[in-house]
Amino acid sequence: MGISTFSRRQALAIAAAAVVMPKLGAAEEVVDLNWDDLLPEGQTGLAQSLQGVVQHDQSALASQQPEATGFRSDWNGKIVRLPGYMVPIEYEGTGVTAFLLVPFIGACVHVPPPPANQLVLVQTNEPYESEGLFEAVNVTGMFGASASSLQIADVGYVISAEKIAPFY
Repeated sequence: MGISTFSRRQALAIAAAAVVMPKLGAAEEVVDLNWDDLLPEGQTGLAQSLQGVVQHDQSALASQQPEATGFRSDWNGKIVRLPGYMVPIEYEGTGVTAFLLVPFIGACVHVPPPPANQLVLVQTNEPYESEGLFEAVNVTGMFGASASSLQIADVGYVISAEKIAPFY
C-alpha cells in the first residue's frame, strides 16, 4: 500500500508541513501526549475498550471502524511526542516514510481500526529503518488535527515527524 491510498492534496499538505517545520532544537518545547489526550474532553480509555476478538471471515476491518466522537485541536502547530505502534504504509528503499501510529498492537491489521481520533498519520522526510510491523516507537514532530481517509481506516490527526525512535 503506497501513497496513492491517501489523496494527493493530503500528501502535498503533509510534505509542505515537513518542509516548513523547523528542525527540533534544545530551546523548543516538546509537548508529551498520550492517547487519551487525543480524545474529546471527558472521554478516557477508549483504545483499551476496542481490543477484542475479530471475525476475520466477516467484512473488511476498515468497515468495522467505530465513528469518532470528536477531535482535539489544542496542539495544532505544536511540537509533540507521542508513543505508539507503527503500521507502515509507505517505504523508500527499506525505510518507512509514512505510517499510521496506533495506540495498541493489532490495530488496523488484526482488529478493526480504532476511531479516527485514535489514529495518527505520520510522514517523515528521513526514512525510518523499522524492525517490523507494530514496532513500538516514539514520534516527535509537528502535530495537527487533519481528517483523512486511507484504504485501511479514517484518520483524524497527522504528525510531520522530525524524530522517530524506538520506544522501550
